[in-house]
Amino acid sequence: MKLYPLFVDLSHRAVLVVGGGAVAERKVAALLEAGAQVTVNAPELTPLLRGWVEQGALAHHPEPFREAWLDRVWLVVAATSDRATNALIAELAGLRRLFVNVVDDAQLSSFHVPAVIDRAPLTIAISSGGQAPMLARLLRERLESLLDHSLGALATLAARLRPRIRLRFTQAAARRRFYETLFSGPVATLLRQGREAEARRAAESALADEENTAAGSVVLVGAGPGDPGLLTLRGLRALNGADVILHDRLVSADVLALARRDAERIEVGKQAGRHYVTQQQIHALMLEHARAGRRVVRLKGGDPFVFGRGGEELEFLRAHGIPYEVVPGITAALACAAYAGVPLTHRDHAQSVRLLTAHCQVSHDTLDWAALAQENQTLAVYMGVGELATLQSRLLGHGRAPATPFALVENGSRADQRVVTGTLAQLAGRAAAHAVRSPALLILGEVATLAGSLAWFGAPPLGAGIDDFGEAGMAARVRQPVRQDGVLAALHQA
Repeated sequence: MKLYPLFVDLSHRAVLVVGGGAVAERKVAALLEAGAQVTVNAPELTPLLRGWVEQGALAHHPEPFREAWLDRVWLVVAATSDRATNALIAELAGLRRLFVNVVDDAQLSSFHVPAVIDRAPLTIAISSGGQAPMLARLLRERLESLLDHSLGALATLAARLRPRIRLRFTQAAARRRFYETLFSGPVATLLRQGREAEARRAAESALADEENTAAGSVVLVGAGPGDPGLLTLRGLRALNGADVILHDRLVSADVLALARRDAERIEVGKQAGRHYVTQQQIHALMLEHARAGRRVVRLKGGDPFVFGRGGEELEFLRAHGIPYEVVPGITAALACAAYAGVPLTHRDHAQSVRLLTAHCQVSHDTLDWAALAQENQTLAVYMGVGELATLQSRLLGHGRAPATPFALVENGSRADQRVVTGTLAQLAGRAAAHAVRSPALLILGEVATLAGSLAWFGAPPLGAGIDDFGEAGMAARVRQPVRQDGVLAALHQA
């Protein structure tokens, strides 16, 4: 059975709902929202339906169903628990040429209530013809994640400008190009940012622009640590709207797979010891594509504002007049700790947490080692795999207890995640014995003792017995192969 999709104006029109239970309640709620004049026929009502009756929001017939009640209504909903009653209502409604919906009975229904995505005045309805309602609901949930709530304001603005747009652009092709710019350019960006007055002014300016050239923009998006399930909804929407994606080398393939299929992907990751794209070249690429009218996503591992050079890129964009916005991501410290079962703060162990990076000598010289060596705090060290011996020496030298626990999380949140645990006195030796490689995050502090008891993701932590190996050459016996990708290296290269 193929249905004809139809949106109905029920404002101030009479609708009869037969039934007073939870299902009828859901139907009545949607009808009232559409402005219908609803009458409910049922001897008993749910508390919410009873409240609406008392408020005067709907009428109530408590007596048994009467055929005459069908004479003046536009639609009928049969939501009783008795199939014979529902069938009778459907038959009588059909004789009067009334559309009827019989809940959970597609064969008796002449119209079906779809799963709805509400971005008023924009409405998206999904129907399976009553055959697979759960599938329709699943699709609605997926689409909900892709469609920003600002679309309603965008539709309202477009409706207000529509007469003038038709006068300004008499040719359909020119009108279509203007709408494409309106819906995907700076106006849409301003509405997403909640700046409605500026969006209206930008739309007015675009309408008055004789050349009507499309303007590009840049969105800095945090890709998270690698697990695509940790990408934010706003980040997903940005990827689906991108024309060009400038991504770090170690942004996971699973995250990139969520992007629009025809988007141009350009790898701009940096890696020590090999040819890479410089930060200045990244700036130039953002400027080139934005000035060409494209929607650019600068996709960074973790969060763009935590050791990701996001601030530098925004300063560049602002200096060159390029519209931008930022979508935060789950940074490595939060993700790796969570996936290793290590709380960064804990009432009994740590009242503060410090995020730091130690990937070069400059970092060593600027860090306050005496403060970092204090107890009852957690250190989350980014990009420190190559400097673990120095970190260990400096912290011990400034008084941090040799027995301070650590958890070293490699490829956090990914399928090949590994966690190595031990004490500060063993840090460099255990990392070498297990051949830990970047990307890996070091968590140092009393909370790291919980890695063993609270572990829930991937293989159990590698801790006990490592001292028996003695040398890094034994790493091949204890180490599983891992990929050379991950969020921390991506942050380092950003």
